[in-house]
Parts: sequence; structure tokens; C-alpha cells
Amino acid sequence: MNKLLQYGRELLKLELQEAKKLPDRLGKDFVEACQLILSNKGKVVVSGIGKSGHIGKKIAASLASTGSPAFFMHPSEALHGDLGMITKNDVAILISYSGRAKEFNFILPILSAMNVPVIAITGGLDSPLAKSARAVLDISIEQEACPMGLAPTSSSTNTLLMGDALAIAVMRARGFKEEDFARSHPAGSLGAKLLNHVKDVMRQGDLVPKIPHTATVFDAMLELSRTGVGLVAICQDNNKIAGVFTDGDLRRLLLKNGTLQDSISSVMTSPGFQIPESWKAVEALKSFNDHNITAAPVVNSAGELVGALNIHDLHQAGIS
Repeated sequence: MNKLLQYGRELLKLELQEAKKLPDRLGKDFVEACQLILSNKGKVVVSGIGKSGHIGKKIAASLASTGSPAFFMHPSEALHGDLGMITKNDVAILISYSGRAKEFNFILPILSAMNVPVIAITGGLDSPLAKSARAVLDISIEQEACPMGLAPTSSSTNTLLMGDALAIAVMRARGFKEEDFARSHPAGSLGAKLLNHVKDVMRQGDLVPKIPHTATVFDAMLELSRTGVGLVAICQDNNKIAGVFTDGDLRRLLLKNGTLQDSISSVMTSPGFQIPESWKAVEALKSFNDHNITAAPVVNSAGELVGALNIHDLHQAGIS
């Protein structure tokens, strides 16, 4: 076991040692690469083979999710039709540690003829790839962490880090915000928080607990039991809310010797807390926490009852 810990620690130290050299290598070529992506009117096409290809897929995904439309193109498939996916408005990021991947020997002349600028991520600074590129990002290393110097380790880590630096620098230059990130991650927790509005998660139609202002406490109890929201909205004839009555109000009323025949108008809370349907769902959750409540009726811009929302609805929508 001690040997295993030693091997693991040795690898991490070697990779970190190589990675520490990257910040000082960023200069005009890095700026040029960022500007090519920022001014790009098409997509960013990322390509690499072997381990470079695996890292390239991650770089393309990072760019796409941070505001720079991108996709990965396998070099072999590119030579058998996928080059047709590239247009003159695109930018290409080609990844090869040696800079001598044979597939790129066929791809580079075509990109040049189309005037598609190339960003090279490579350790071969005198390679054909580097010489053909508009910007060269240097990921060269002195030593792979693999003891035989065969398996890409330090070099693939440097590639990943350089790709992250490129994607995040461009993202920040764009002024990319949380809301923008959420649009490309709508199924994630961030998307749920930032994209969903109250009207998207509220209960509607027959699921909304509602009784007229002429009703009794008994009517309110039936509606509370039917819907399970935790409150009932008491409405005037024009569907505007006169007040609210909760499960807790019912318990407190009965403990004070109130009766089920009492008029709901005499015991309701008026006008009661209401949530606009235009609010973001995360705003509704904050209001629930601030007011120490778990449910509220939802109103439109005219103040009319259009729905109901409780904290369980928010949690089920992934908002917490």
C-alpha cells in the first residue's frame, strides 16, 4: 500500500510541476486565440486524435456551455466527409502534442484554402501544425508522469488546463453570466433556479384551493383537505383575493372554540401574502423563507388569482 501511495504522489507532483510552467507561457498568441474566438461569426471546431481527442471533446463542451458555440470533429471522420461541417466563418482548434498527427497533414491545407484560422494546442513548436496556425498555445513538457514516458499524462493535463484557460478567458471577456450558463444547462439545478418562474411551477386550474368570500370555515376545511396546498384563497366575485386561510389558522381557530360554521371572512388573514406569477421561482423560495411560510396564492399583474404554490412544489422542481 505504501508503494501505491508513493506512485500516486509522484505522478501528481510531476504533473503539477509541469502545469506550473503554463501561466508564464501565456502571451500574445493566447490573446490572439481568444480574439479569434470572440470575433468568430461561426462555430469553434475542435479536433484531435487519441488522448488529444478525448481532451478536445471536453474543450469543445466547455466552450459550448460558456457562450462559444463549438463542436468536436474527429480527424479521421473529417477526412471522410465531416470536413463539410466546417464553413469559412468558423475557427479551428487543432490539438496534437507532437504537432505531426498525419491526419492534420490533409486537413490543414483545406482549412487554409477556406481561410479558416487555426489555433494550435501543441508541444511541437516547430511542427507543421504550429507553422500553419494563427496562434500557438504551448503545452510542452520536460517529462511525462508515466515512468516509461509513453502514456500521455503531464501533456494531456497541460492540454486540459490550456483549454480551460481559453474557454474561461473568453467567457469572462463576453461578460457571460449565470443566466447565460443556465440556458445551456436547463435540466441542472442552476437552470431550475435561474430559468423557472413561478408561473412555470405553480399549481393551476382545479388544483388551486379557492372559495368565495361568502363561504364558511367548513368550506375552507374541505378545500384545504381536497388540494393539500396548505392554504385556501378567499376570493371576491372578480377573482381578486380578499384573504387567505391556512391549515394553521384552522387549528388555532378550533383551539379558541371557533366553529366550522363561522364565516370565513371573519377569520381569514386579509389580504394575506401573495406571489406574482412573474417572479422567478427562486425569489418565491426566498420569500417563503423570509416570511417563515410554506405556501401562497399566485396572482397576475391585475391582482387576480391564477395559481397556488407551496414549498414542496419548488423542491420538486429542483429549486432549493
